[in-house]
Amino acid sequence: MPRFESDSDALRLGEALAALRRARGLSQAEAGARVGMTSQGWGLYEAGKRPGLFRPDVQRRLTGAVDATPEALALLLSDASARSPSTPDGLESAGRDFAAAAPTALRRVQLSTDDLAPWAASGVTLEYAPGRWPRRDQGCVIDLADGARLIRIYDRSEGEDLIVRGGPGGLSVEERLPRARIRAVSAVVARLDL
Repeated sequence: MPRFESDSDALRLGEALAALRRARGLSQAEAGARVGMTSQGWGLYEAGKRPGLFRPDVQRRLTGAVDATPEALALLLSDASARSPSTPDGLESAGRDFAAAAPTALRRVQLSTDDLAPWAASGVTLEYAPGRWPRRDQGCVIDLADGARLIRIYDRSEGEDLIVRGGPGGLSVEERLPRARIRAVSAVVARLDL
């Protein structure tokens, strides 16, 4: 007998919460810290292992941590149930097996400065995956709302700011970019010396 309504219902609700968090570009630890819990605690909600996710007050608290609403969570849940299983979005759960989503087309950009040396110097071509969020200390391509493009090393996310390194001051200088200025962030997946 399941512990609460349905294990599959809890799992789908947790997956919708995870999608909201990823869309905001937050790790489980960052989202959990916003509501005073550990990454493991947050992960239990996303895994559908905490029945409290069905409570409206808990939904308000958790969705607020990722700058969303319970309505956005419900909308994601209804969109996910309307989608056909033959068109997965992200990772598709099949018990303990996971199948990767279709790969995104990689793009390339060539560095014209030595701002990221020794990580990458002028003339190096970087391959990046649009839509893939970078890990800490990974290169990233940042498209700004004004059309400018920055190549930096991702450090972390703090509230409404993205913290990166690189640029005119070199790798030792941190730069804060307000999320409102950012249109897209993509992870660098390869450095090519062409």
